[in-house]
Amino acid sequence: MALRGRLAAARGAWLVFEDEAGFSMTPPQAKTWSQRGRTPVVRVRGRSRRRISIAALTCYKPGHRSRLIYRPRRVDDRRDGRKSFSWRDYRDLLIAAHQQLGGPIVLVWDNLNVHKAAGLREFAASRDWLTIYYLPPYAPDLNPVEGIWSLLRRGWLSNVAFSTPEHLIQRIRRGLRHIQYRGDLIGGCLAETGLIINT
Repeated sequence: MALRGRLAAARGAWLVFEDEAGFSMTPPQAKTWSQRGRTPVVRVRGRSRRRISIAALTCYKPGHRSRLIYRPRRVDDRRDGRKSFSWRDYRDLLIAAHQQLGGPIVLVWDNLNVHKAAGLREFAASRDWLTIYYLPPYAPDLNPVEGIWSLLRRGWLSNVAFSTPEHLIQRIRRGLRHIQYRGDLIGGCLAETGLIINT
């Protein structure tokens, strides 16, 4: 009975995929042009341990523009500092997404242990606007957010020497904002997975 109620509530809902990625001060390398006989060199700072984590949601609903919602998190350099998002961070991201989308959410994400944390499960069970499904154990090709990371790494982050973590965050935000306002790019990432949303 509860499952039937959840499926009924999911009708007319946003289909939302989530994934997280880490970015370091060392840029990804991409092909580029240079003068013949001169190999291009990108000099980077040696402190590549500084990382930025991003959690992103791609949101789809027939008849609506595809959406991208994301949150950055700077990794703490201290040894006891948290290196990834906590279940509370995910809870807050889902609440913000629900407010922005203005409707129920069917969330699809991977089997990361924090996604199955007791606090997050209790939160999801108490929200009638949230239904959660898990991807198979290793299926990045089924998650359109992976396409967002690929666009970001190939475009705005490739071959750039980041001077500070703030420079890295600024570049990530610029790339994600560009993708965010291009619903066709977000929709294209869904098309790459082969998944179809019925209208």
